[in-house]
Amino acid sequence: MTTLRTGTAIIGGGLMGCWTALMLRRRGHPVIVLERGHVGAQASGVNYGNLRIQGRHPGQLPLSLRSAEIWEHLSDYVGEECEFEASGHLYAARDDAKEIAKAEDAARQGAAVGLTTEILDRAALSHRFPWLHGFTMASWSPRDATANPRLVTPAVARAALAAGAEIREGVRVRGAAWTGDRFRLEAEELTVEADTLVNVAGAWAPEVAGWFGESAPLFPGGPPQFVTDSLPRLIPTSVQAVDGSVIFRQTRQGQVVVAGYPRGVSDPVAIRAPVDARKTLHAMGHLLRAVPALSGATLLRVWSGIEGYIPDMLPVTGPSLTTPGLFHAFGFCGHGFQLGPGVGAVLADLVLDGRTATPLRDFSIGRFADGAKEAEHFRREFDVASVIRVDTPARGANTFQ
Repeated sequence: MTTLRTGTAIIGGGLMGCWTALMLRRRGHPVIVLERGHVGAQASGVNYGNLRIQGRHPGQLPLSLRSAEIWEHLSDYVGEECEFEASGHLYAARDDAKEIAKAEDAARQGAAVGLTTEILDRAALSHRFPWLHGFTMASWSPRDATANPRLVTPAVARAALAAGAEIREGVRVRGAAWTGDRFRLEAEELTVEADTLVNVAGAWAPEVAGWFGESAPLFPGGPPQFVTDSLPRLIPTSVQAVDGSVIFRQTRQGQVVVAGYPRGVSDPVAIRAPVDARKTLHAMGHLLRAVPALSGATLLRVWSGIEGYIPDMLPVTGPSLTTPGLFHAFGFCGHGFQLGPGVGAVLADLVLDGRTATPLRDFSIGRFADGAKEAEHFRREFDVASVIRVDTPARGANTFQ
């Protein structure tokens, strides 16, 4: 049995864990990351790639803006661009009063924290984005961006390694405890002792929290994603329908990446997340109604992964309420890719300074003491009753485990 000693142990080698390791090492702090599979294999690497600021819960905006500042200097942190593109983001509403109000709220809330936003009416939309059909108005945020999620986490992990972090893949932590002066983590043929512990284990994070007498009503979901063949460049921005029925962008190479709600099912025990073919056809139908010019596109592949969801659609981020030196960050409900570097910076603040200037009051793990509240948009993003449950992946589907 090998025993390792470090300053901070991190359970989870996804985007949050790797960014936390990098931020700690940039301040000279020793850190070990323990990942049960491969870095960025689940939610961090299979998401849509949206670096969206607008349209978030208002309490997330300060964290999102802190993250945006890091994304905009990504190459300074990791030495790679990872297809980062300041593409902007259209939050588009159809002729529906609730959708229009939601888009207007997104613009107003963003502007309140310094984000430049612009309301585009039907005429302005048609003039600026003539390929887009079926929408009455939109909130336009030019600062929002995109990146390639399959490139980002490995790049951050390489930067953390180069800075002196230790990252161990294929290590499943089977238990952890506070011994009175340090944390002790047990894995097969490996023990890690650390002064502080960071729980960024994604859909498996409640198990870690449970070792310390804490809980969160998290359940797994799978984000169905699709991509077309390379096409002439047509779509310069990321577009999200307010109702979530279709979300799409075009890469520099010409492929159109597509997502949409509701999410699919996933199995964190078997570690698989199938995509039903009917969901694919449904989403592509919404895409063609929004961009008829894509009618000749060929769908190349579909994939999904395992994400953690909480009914109030907000993450758990911050210190443990039972164990000093333990910090949680999980349950990002499919909206965590953009927040990754900001979360890493905040966790480094908490570990090294004992506080952070970034507000976290809405994200405490203690908020479930009186039960889990359900967000208004929860049933739209993950409608358990309408998700098509299947036992095997659709033909040709990729789960990218």
